[in-house]
Amino acid sequence: MQRRTRLILTFLLPVQIIVLQILKNFPEFVETYYSRGLYPVLSKMSRYLFGWIPFSLGDVFYLLIAILALRWVFKNYNRLWKEPVWFFMDITATLSIVYFVFNILWGLNYYRIPLHTSLDLASDYTTEELISTTERLIAKSNEMHRQLGYADTVKIELPYTQKEMFQKSIDGYQKLENEFPNLAYSPRSIKKSGWSLGLTYMGYSGYYNPFSGEAQVNNLIKTYKFPVVSCHEEAHQIGYARENEANFIATLATLHNDDPYIQYAGYIFALRYCINELARRDLEKYEETLTTINPGILESYKEMRDFWASYANPFETFSKLFWDQFLKANNQSNGIMSYSYMVALVVNYFEDKPF
Repeated sequence: MQRRTRLILTFLLPVQIIVLQILKNFPEFVETYYSRGLYPVLSKMSRYLFGWIPFSLGDVFYLLIAILALRWVFKNYNRLWKEPVWFFMDITATLSIVYFVFNILWGLNYYRIPLHTSLDLASDYTTEELISTTERLIAKSNEMHRQLGYADTVKIELPYTQKEMFQKSIDGYQKLENEFPNLAYSPRSIKKSGWSLGLTYMGYSGYYNPFSGEAQVNNLIKTYKFPVVSCHEEAHQIGYARENEANFIATLATLHNDDPYIQYAGYIFALRYCINELARRDLEKYEETLTTINPGILESYKEMRDFWASYANPFETFSKLFWDQFLKANNQSNGIMSYSYMVALVVNYFEDKPF
């Protein structure tokens, strides 16, 4: 790479950051011309190109990038002392290219209109409304638990393979498309990650690769969470970058699914968010409400807590800190804590709708 080119690319990195800060103030522009204009074309192209490949091309891509980066550092290490300015200029020029490609292929979706605005929902709710929604979710979850033929104390295992759950995840999106055309999802490109053990140690259930358009799911996670994570990553694929919004869309996609086991997974997923939020707002009411949940459902929650606890390590803390800062840098001011915004979407969306 010529020095002039490196200078230009390095200069363009802060320019890109400034442009994105400006775009924060024009979500309607991003929504119209990118999220509903350019992005659907790009995302479908990538899913058609790579979705048919039986393994995760994104996993291979990241491995190759890591190998090439280490190789470059090894070959250019001496330049750090001989010409440090140009050594770092090579890095910033490369980062400028990667940052541009990331935002064009997907990242601009962080700056689109918030989901509660496009759905015409309130963004706040009272504790009384939270309690009402939580109690309705408990009643429905308990009811479905029994309808599936299990005793209240028995933890339900979904009777499907992971491949079958990938296939079933599409059904809910097809139903949602009738109500929300922007949530149409096709073609499918969702796969088990080859780096599932590494994802687990970092504390992640899955990830979306914007460079290949593939949704990756951690194949070590427990069955009740698997269809929800699949729908969550598919929500990222159709352009909903914010984690809280992807969680809510995953809730809708699972609840609209024809399969009662997938619906059940969606109900207890949404319930877990609401009950945790109730614990933050009213601990006494939380403890009272907890006793009304079927023990089998609570056992599913415990299974997931035990699963993550068994992989706890110092690197996970660093990983979550990095992700928190990444979210804040991408228009999610509350970082990881913004996940709780999903509760606001659930409470306000289902306020006048039956479960």
